[in-house]
Amino acid sequence: MVKVKDSNKTRLIRHKRVRGKISGTPEFPRLNVFRSNKHIVAQIIDDVNGKTLVAASSMEKDFGTTSGNCEEANKVGKLVAERAVKAGIKDVVFDRGGYVYHGRVKALAEGAREGGLQF
Repeated sequence: MVKVKDSNKTRLIRHKRVRGKISGTPEFPRLNVFRSNKHIVAQIIDDVNGKTLVAASSMEKDFGTTSGNCEEANKVGKLVAERAVKAGIKDVVFDRGGYVYHGRVKALAEGAREGGLQF
């Protein structure tokens, strides 16, 4: 019998392991990434107070076309960085959410750096 690995389950295990090591504080909030097949979401979270400070997504109404590619992820990164700078946030801790730092996750991180965030 062939057993198929549940990739999301293994991703959640990796995410728990990473979350045990990093946490968002008011001085250095956590930039969290969620990636689905079609969309990508980025949130800046203060874990001490349990609040989402800033969020951006490819599902937003004014975002435009959604194709799930790297250019779209880069735009989401720039958008979350722009909103974070308006909120007075410059330094963050990057949480890749258990995903490999490659492709859309990397493009989002580069877009956030271009937008003015430091991590």
